Amino acid sequence: MRVVIIGAVACGTKTACRLKRLRPDAEIILIDKDEYISYGGCGMPYYLTGDVSHIDELRRTTFYVLRDERFFQDIKGITTLTKTLVEEIDRKKKVVKVRYLENGKTEEISYDKLVIATGSTPKIPPIPGVDLDGVFTLSNLHDAIKIKERLVNKTVENPLVIGAGFIGLEVVEAFGESWEIPVTLVEYFPQVLPRLIDPFMSRIVEHHLKTKGVKVVLNARVKEIVGKNGKVVGVKTEDKFYPADLVLLATGVNPNTELAKKAGLFVSSTTGGIVVNERMQTSDPDIYAGGDCVEIKHLVTGKGVVLPMGSLANRQGRVIATNIAGGNALFKGTVGSFILKCFDMAIGGCGLSLELARAEGFKDATYALNIQHERAHFFSTGCSYYSLIFDKRTTKVLGFQTIGPFTDGTLARVHAISSILPLKPTIEDVISLELPYSPPFNTALDPIHNTAHIAENIIYERFKLISWDSVIERLRKKDESMLIVDVRTPNEVRDITQRYPNWINIPYQSARTEIKSLPKDKDLIIVCSVGARAYEVARWLFAEGYKNVYVPLGGIVLPKSWGEEL
Repeated sequence: MRVVIIGAVACGTKTACRLKRLRPDAEIILIDKDEYISYGGCGMPYYLTGDVSHIDELRRTTFYVLRDERFFQDIKGITTLTKTLVEEIDRKKKVVKVRYLENGKTEEISYDKLVIATGSTPKIPPIPGVDLDGVFTLSNLHDAIKIKERLVNKTVENPLVIGAGFIGLEVVEAFGESWEIPVTLVEYFPQVLPRLIDPFMSRIVEHHLKTKGVKVVLNARVKEIVGKNGKVVGVKTEDKFYPADLVLLATGVNPNTELAKKAGLFVSSTTGGIVVNERMQTSDPDIYAGGDCVEIKHLVTGKGVVLPMGSLANRQGRVIATNIAGGNALFKGTVGSFILKCFDMAIGGCGLSLELARAEGFKDATYALNIQHERAHFFSTGCSYYSLIFDKRTTKVLGFQTIGPFTDGTLARVHAISSILPLKPTIEDVISLELPYSPPFNTALDPIHNTAHIAENIIYERFKLISWDSVIERLRKKDESMLIVDVRTPNEVRDITQRYPNWINIPYQSARTEIKSLPKDKDLIIVCSVGARAYEVARWLFAEGYKNVYVPLGGIVLPKSWGEEL
């Protein structure tokens, strides 16, 4: 059996190596147009930061052997053709037509089974100046090497990143913290990490970026990348010019499906990805596809999505190899779990954001927000933020987002929720999760549990919600119909009651009796540090017959994490 694999980065090489282990007798031909193959593309931002000392570290095995053409041929027994472009797939003849880039010669290579792992291509915005010297993407090792050379040679003084997604946030750290260069981050949408996390979470990240010296520009409509003598000198938006001598386009990717389209394979008109079944077979049963170029099922919405993630590509490669070898493995879909590092902050999530949930037709979607130490408070590494997106009517969990310090705590909670999300859990299911506890690692009730408890309270309407944006707006307008009741200790409250006439302090310790004298003709906004004491006092007020009692999620800590000065 001869198996030809087009693409040799993540999915392609995983398929080749596993298949050779399952079927040592199989002839496997691995083809890639680049000289660099089988590298950890997700590590490229950390090559720029210096965490990865040499570009070859992204190409080495765990036992420090370079994964190059010779490695695959001599050690793995896989015929490997680098600098070789596949120009066409002839499905009738079952051949691929290749051109060797170094000498221009062409050849036809036959196959019994074919695997398309052609990855993705950078999404370049249709604006003038994208071809100027100094404008880069970060789509392969060549890009990373060129950018690093400019940083090492100290020819970069004003870097600018367009796009505040995963790559954008990871790269600004390289410029800002590692190289101590002022960096500008420009984003089309009104928030960082658009569609991935919701504004009440993204504002935490935005403020964190600003405290690290990043100039964050949101709602920006880039009109032109401006050049002089062929070199980039800045970026022009609708209303401003930003100087820049290096511009990184972190504006997303498109699935690389040209070969599949030319071969007549089904390609989704919605996502642009190659359509595959759960066995990763295309519309031609002898042709498989995986990685960034395929459409897969989102297990929350049931719809097709394209998710360019190395974790998914490797899993899909394993499935493909198993099936070609005669097995029956399935890749059922994804919940879109992710995690990234942003300076000393960890950001993770899975499933749908609130914005996407409502866009997908979950009309009763809402969220619960919890701020809590990720370990027992006497082992604390600082507060983390947790949000569960759920359907209030059905109580089904739709998504999860978390932001915390750069520890394993964020990853652990994403792991927990992403592992059960395909099972369509309810809030009650999350409350019932059995999670291990020891003070150095966790709290007796995990933050996931307590976030679900808040969600349960919202479902059963045990308190009335009000947004911090609404509270702050009314506070600034000196709205006399609102009274903020701060139940923190006097030492926590300090002088805030002196700055705002409609902000009073009734400490939690004495609140059960003192709240009885509060006016019933005002909206009472009950606040504390993170919301736990405020919720309990609100319950006491309801028991005393008060109706207009509200609790903003997240307590005082939330708006402060946005940079709001209260």
